[in-house]
Amino acid sequence: MWRQGLGVVVAFGEAREPGDLLRPLLEIVTSDMEAVNRIILDKAVSDVDLIPKLAHHLIASGGKRLRPMLTIAAAQLCGYKGTGHVRLAATVEFMHTATLLHDDVVDDSDYRRGKKSARLVWGNQASVLVGDFLLGQAFRMMVDVGSLPALKILSNAAAVIAEGEVMQLAAANDTATTEDAYLAIIAAKTAALFSAATEVGAAIAERPAAEQAALRSYGRNLGIAFQLIDDALDYSGESARLGKSVGDDFREGKITLPVILCFRRGSAAEREFWNRTLCEGKIEDGDLEEAIRLMKKYNAIEATVERARHYGQIARDALAIFPSGQHTHALTDVIDFCVSRVN
Repeated sequence: MWRQGLGVVVAFGEAREPGDLLRPLLEIVTSDMEAVNRIILDKAVSDVDLIPKLAHHLIASGGKRLRPMLTIAAAQLCGYKGTGHVRLAATVEFMHTATLLHDDVVDDSDYRRGKKSARLVWGNQASVLVGDFLLGQAFRMMVDVGSLPALKILSNAAAVIAEGEVMQLAAANDTATTEDAYLAIIAAKTAALFSAATEVGAAIAERPAAEQAALRSYGRNLGIAFQLIDDALDYSGESARLGKSVGDDFREGKITLPVILCFRRGSAAEREFWNRTLCEGKIEDGDLEEAIRLMKKYNAIEATVERARHYGQIARDALAIFPSGQHTHALTDVIDFCVSRVN
């Protein structure tokens, strides 16, 4: 059985670095996150040697654990005094990790967070099956907590995420994808887990429906904003600074919002460029640079970031139902962190 120590990884830099905006959140969740990490280590263990090796390859690869931290913070905000939120936070992280393993297989991704993807090291079959193992462990933990509302929220999120993945597959390499269709995809594929992660904090604390709805809205809109900024980062110089590879989405033929905006705003010749590179997969030397040039020409990055700010504001307003305090301030800073990753 293979184990390795884990921590909450948050990159802190100069005063204006986006990571600084996570300090307030980190301060209120550190103790509980230590318990979350112990559970993650314990539940990632198996007598089948490949399972912990592959799981830890991704679990320990430098993610910030943002989603489980949101679960902890939401439960604390709602005055929860038990320990079930720790197990639910670990559940959320396992669900997230499983989707990453599955995504890399579907997208034929060779790298994840700057490291070789699990599918590249162990193959597609192993990645899918270990992802299924992690989902199974997640559902075991949900049952262990014994909260039917939490089980309903997270199991529903698992189904919605799967629907989002299928929706994305159907839209792959299709430049005819509309902005509305794309937003529906990320609302399911990305925002559903953010939404569930925060809503279960109120559910396990047995808070009124209005508070549960507020945290559900906060998480959903934060998740949309988070994904839109990720879309923008793929064509931005900020990617390298944040440890991401520029152009991964482009090379994988992903239709993201910046592409949709460029395609809609461009000339017939420019649309043909997007069809050749993303639909037909015929990418030549210099095409990424041309894609970035078109992004700049049509202000696609700025427009994407502006939309992200819009959803961030909705998330901010959702918190207004709660008294102002340390936890609401920390959750508000998370919104600013997500959006500020592109300057």
